[in-house]
Amino acid sequence: MKLHTIVIGAGQAGLSVGYYLAQRGLPFVILESNARIGDTWRNRWDSLRLFTPARFDGLVGMPFPAPANSFPTKDQMADFLERYAANFKLPVRTGVRVTRVSREGRSYVVTAGDQRFEAEHVVIAMANYQSQRVPLFARDLNPKIVQLHSSDYRNLAQLREGGVLLVGAGNSGSEIAVEVARAGRPTWMSGRDVGHVPFRVEGVAGRLLLVRLVLRVLFHRILTVSTPMGRKLRPKILRQGGPLIRVKPKDLAALGIQRVPRVKGTRDGLPLLEDDRVLEVANVVWCTGFHPGFSWIDLPVFDETGQPRHDRGIATGEPGLYFVGLHFLYALSSTMIHGVGRDAKYIVNAIGARTTGAEHLRRSA
Repeated sequence: MKLHTIVIGAGQAGLSVGYYLAQRGLPFVILESNARIGDTWRNRWDSLRLFTPARFDGLVGMPFPAPANSFPTKDQMADFLERYAANFKLPVRTGVRVTRVSREGRSYVVTAGDQRFEAEHVVIAMANYQSQRVPLFARDLNPKIVQLHSSDYRNLAQLREGGVLLVGAGNSGSEIAVEVARAGRPTWMSGRDVGHVPFRVEGVAGRLLLVRLVLRVLFHRILTVSTPMGRKLRPKILRQGGPLIRVKPKDLAALGIQRVPRVKGTRDGLPLLEDDRVLEVANVVWCTGFHPGFSWIDLPVFDETGQPRHDRGIATGEPGLYFVGLHFLYALSSTMIHGVGRDAKYIVNAIGARTTGAEHLRRSA
């Protein structure tokens, strides 16, 4: 089957691309591996709420249906994405897991099991969070210790009685640690301090600061690849992630969560810290992030770390290949719901310009 444009992924990035492609009248299809649109959100931990208020959680053409200052649940976000696709009649094919993207001549070939598609343009509308990152020494832990990656954690029922070690001190690790500690479990959290937003995002003053300063200005306009500050901070943010949004260090301390050094290995089947202490825990939750997970893209567009080489999402050296949804693709807001639309519009403009140029060349031939 030959198509004009294939979009891989029907999350907020892929649906935003689809919206702009539809507005331009460009033919396309969106391929989604999950059974339902929004399942990537549904499959996260049960108590997860978005870090941004509802006024920032809509997509282009459709506001989020909730009070402006409320913080939606992950299931509300999932259902919104499903309604968005239906509202704009976006051609999404669910249950189609892409296993390879390659090139034959001037066309890209997208393989999904026994299905084969050809396209002039391919948009990879997925974040850099596709493959779990867990240290090799995890296999040396005592088999009685329950091990979960944060992407597999749903609720406390998955854990054994006893202490819990969260490895990784970013937003996921901190929020899960709070849930565990509130249940009365002895809780340790390993990892470096990533900083934190210095106000309560759910308070009145915090909402004003979050909306007016952090989301609209700092994350969306200042921390971009077009500003000196953004270019300076981008490598650090890509390496260690952003600051804690909802949880504060004093929250962790108040709940008795113990901050400990990095886990460097195991000793006698137990986690071994950098200071040579051993923790006797019954559970380990790996909040250690993800590998890019793009090994199925069989094209020479990646650097030595596995990250795509691109200019604002336009792949370097592969005309017609694009990325949307990557962390700090253009700005710190690029992976956020309110920021992805700008990147999607930029990419669809590039697709439109390339389409117009190709048509002009064909008419001139």
